[in-house]
Amino acid sequence: MTRQFQFEHRLGYRILRWVLLIALLSGVVLSTTQIIIDAKRVSGELDQQAHQTLALVRDAASQAVYSIDEDLAQQVVDGLFEQEAVRFASITHPDGEVLASNTRDLLPSDYRPLTDRIFSAERHYRVPLTREGDDPVTYGFLEVSYDTAYSAAAWLDRATLTFLSGIARAIVLSLVLFAVFHILLTRPLFRIISSISRVNPDNPGDTLLEIPRGHRSDELGLWVNATNNLLVAITENQEKQAEAEARVNRLSRYDKLTGLPNRELFLVMLNNALEEHRRSDQTLAVFCFGIDDFKSINEQHGYHMGDQLLQTIADRLGGDGPNGPLLTARLGSDQFVVVEQHLRDGYQCAATSEWLLNEISAPIRLAGREVSASATIGIALFPDDAEHSEQLLQRAEQTMTLAKAGGGNQFQFYVASVDQEIRNRKRLERELHQALVEKQFHLVYQPQINLETHRVIGAEALLRWEHPIHGLIPPDQFIPLAELSGSIVEIGSWVLDEACAQAALWSSEGMPIRIAVNLSAVQLRQDDIVATVLKTLKRHLIPPGRLELEVTETGFMENLDSAVEKLLQLRNEGINIAVDDFGTGYSSLTYLKRLPVQHLKIDKQFIRDLLVNEEDTRIANTIIDLGKSLNLDVIAEGVETEEQEFYLLNRGCQLAQGYFFSKPLKPDDFACFVAAFHHRITANSTEN
Repeated sequence: MTRQFQFEHRLGYRILRWVLLIALLSGVVLSTTQIIIDAKRVSGELDQQAHQTLALVRDAASQAVYSIDEDLAQQVVDGLFEQEAVRFASITHPDGEVLASNTRDLLPSDYRPLTDRIFSAERHYRVPLTREGDDPVTYGFLEVSYDTAYSAAAWLDRATLTFLSGIARAIVLSLVLFAVFHILLTRPLFRIISSISRVNPDNPGDTLLEIPRGHRSDELGLWVNATNNLLVAITENQEKQAEAEARVNRLSRYDKLTGLPNRELFLVMLNNALEEHRRSDQTLAVFCFGIDDFKSINEQHGYHMGDQLLQTIADRLGGDGPNGPLLTARLGSDQFVVVEQHLRDGYQCAATSEWLLNEISAPIRLAGREVSASATIGIALFPDDAEHSEQLLQRAEQTMTLAKAGGGNQFQFYVASVDQEIRNRKRLERELHQALVEKQFHLVYQPQINLETHRVIGAEALLRWEHPIHGLIPPDQFIPLAELSGSIVEIGSWVLDEACAQAALWSSEGMPIRIAVNLSAVQLRQDDIVATVLKTLKRHLIPPGRLELEVTETGFMENLDSAVEKLLQLRNEGINIAVDDFGTGYSSLTYLKRLPVQHLKIDKQFIRDLLVNEEDTRIANTIIDLGKSLNLDVIAEGVETEEQEFYLLNRGCQLAQGYFFSKPLKPDDFACFVAAFHHRITANSTEN
């Protein structure tokens, strides 16, 4: 069998050819590199020798030119010519007049066309001749030219030897490597091929291959063993039958066109997922969707194109969704189903639906033509809409059919009220992006009162959204949406700028009070938040002590180390820091000790039932005592009665705000309130 191979096709010849080629190339590259390095070294030595020689005769040459001693100058020149490489030497006055000089021809040589390109034919050096002193004067110049042929000849001899020895080493190394390859690889392969030629194709398991001597434990031995195992396996009909049955079983459980699970397998997988979610008490969503007007796509582009469209959509939905892995299956025809697990709420479900619609509607290029499609999605939630897999899928399909009756390219929830709530939130989120541009926001200010002095010491800036159609929208509706979408960063910057501008205006009018601004968790996570705050203060010429930033406990607990670092930078600039809604979050002394905080704000839910609810009263007292022990001022929010004010004052709470003093006011009304409030307090003090 080996005779059938032509010599040039044999593996050994090919190995020899490649090894020789690579070795020669490597030898040439390495030798050339050595030659280049040696040339640079020789060039450096030429310059170094010249500078050393000039330094040795410079004093004598200076004395000769200073004394105008032609004999001494000629002695210096003749001394230089004792070096065979010196071709020209001269000592001249500054005006060019030669005091002494000598010259000789360049050394003739056959290798000059090569070496002159590398080292130049000659190298010229010139140094000024001066005498030491406070103000050295140049009395002349010493010039020397060196013929490079002498150093180049030595370099060329070394380069020739280096190059030839490199080539010789490469050839020897390649022959050694070829011998190793031949012994370890080529010869054993020929023996294996000879063994394969003796295998009976009808009964391959009867004749096994022989393992080459010395290769039982290496890759060749493993290959021969694997081949023998394969030959034995081929003769076993039972394995063939088992493999065929496995293929049939897969075809019965997976869709033939897309490779996705079919309805039967999907229901099994969905049932397993539901069992897991029952144990963890979590929400799961089933998205059933069908391609809108798929029949027209088939009629317009052909059934083959329709199949490719379905395959492309299956590929797009076969990976991860916007919130993690998705379970995808094909129900039949143009209908698919997607399952998203471990949901937080319906709003996340709506975001996934929009992602699905975008993925499906993205243009698809098939056979040089661009095909567009859309889908309608029906959504059913576990456990709200159904608790069993078949019922959950059925309700998702029913909702999809109902949604298609209202038009395509949309999604709909099984429960109408949930569907409407989600749509309202999505609409509000879209309108929120335009609110700042269209100047629908404004600020109101609630006074902060010192209970001991009965003076207005500050104001909390509160954001209001005046919708052009729906009127005033409560902050607890749009603030979470702004934080979720990230638009709170831009809105928060506007609030800070507007509040500082108002504080600057009040200060110019003789009312220098502290302004408190809420800082959301999303803003606190921004890398440039410290720079943004400081630039705003500088722009409006506000002293840092006039600004107080209120952060919630949940806001800085998401990344405590980063929050502490940023708040500490702000505090070092003189800005006041307050913990808002204290008592509703973590309320841990561990983080409170680390934060650069000056104020604790008791949440209004504890003040609302003060003196009525024993537990709320106890919590308020605890926060006040905690503030005293940590030397922090405590602000009570939501004070609405005189009894609450009296109790808080006697309990040691320093500051308060709430409707008992004033509701949040517009800037002009706030200024009037401060003037009236202080006038009333002054009048009462005068009467007493």
